[in-house]
Amino acid sequence: MHPTVRKDRPLFKMNTILPILTAAIVAVLAAAGGWLYYAQSDGGIWADPSNPELVLIGQGAYASRCASCHGKNLQGEPNWRQRRPDKTLPAPPHDQTGHSWHHPDKTLFDITKKGGQHNAPPGFVSRMPAFGTIMSDKEIHAVLAYIKSRWPAEIRERQAGINVRAR
Repeated sequence: MHPTVRKDRPLFKMNTILPILTAAIVAVLAAAGGWLYYAQSDGGIWADPSNPELVLIGQGAYASRCASCHGKNLQGEPNWRQRRPDKTLPAPPHDQTGHSWHHPDKTLFDITKKGGQHNAPPGFVSRMPAFGTIMSDKEIHAVLAYIKSRWPAEIRERQAGINVRAR
């Protein structure tokens, strides 16, 4: 005997399909949100020097967390290229005379969050502390936005190109 489908009974019950459909939509939205977060944080969008609110937050955070070593005007410590007796380097400037702009935002973010030693090459000793436990990710991005806002337009453009190549 051949089974037949009764026309008065649906092939799938709504109480079976609805949870599956809901789970699929939630999974797609979560994946899209994760991709968007990754793309923005990795691409430097969060460290946007043209965002005045972010730059203002960063200015305050820089003054309270960074200026004691990197200078009130981002000038760094004197003789920042000469090693100290303990093999460490003084804090470098974050203005256009330093090398911060030679790095993509992701690297600058990681150094700030995890400390200088985290990204240091073998044999290099860094005194840069990790700020990940005392600064939020947004605050770190804000500090980077503030620093970048102080660079001349040409330097910002060159660093933006570095960000694009680093993706």
